[in-house]
Amino acid sequence: MRRCLVPADGYYEWLRVDEKTKQPYPFKMKNDGPFAFAGVWDARKAPNGSWLQSFSILISFANELAARVHNRMPVILHPNDYERWLERDSEQAPVELLRPFEAEAMAASPCNPKVGSNAKNNGPEMLNSA
Repeated sequence: MRRCLVPADGYYEWLRVDEKTKQPYPFKMKNDGPFAFAGVWDARKAPNGSWLQSFSILISFANELAARVHNRMPVILHPNDYERWLERDSEQAPVELLRPFEAEAMAASPCNPKVGSNAKNNGPEMLNSA
């Protein structure tokens, strides 16, 4: 596996309200800026000869903000750690970077419950409560 950065401007987690209801919460940076998740990727040849490429986003325990909704969160890297995460020369991955991002720099609030229920429910209006 090779390390990569996965750019984003937010992500969702769902809070289980009861047996039938989940409330989505978008998580983002307070400054609305983009960020990058710590990721790993690989490529392999399929039996038919084509190349298959895939990546995964690494997760960590939730910070104080995310823990209100879920017990885990994606690993968000600080921009000054990007090069270190992508470094190929070290034998050991910089595992100390795999930690929760600071809650104080993030924001989250409930949004439209239709998020995630149907792919047609898409657009900026989904970020507002309904």
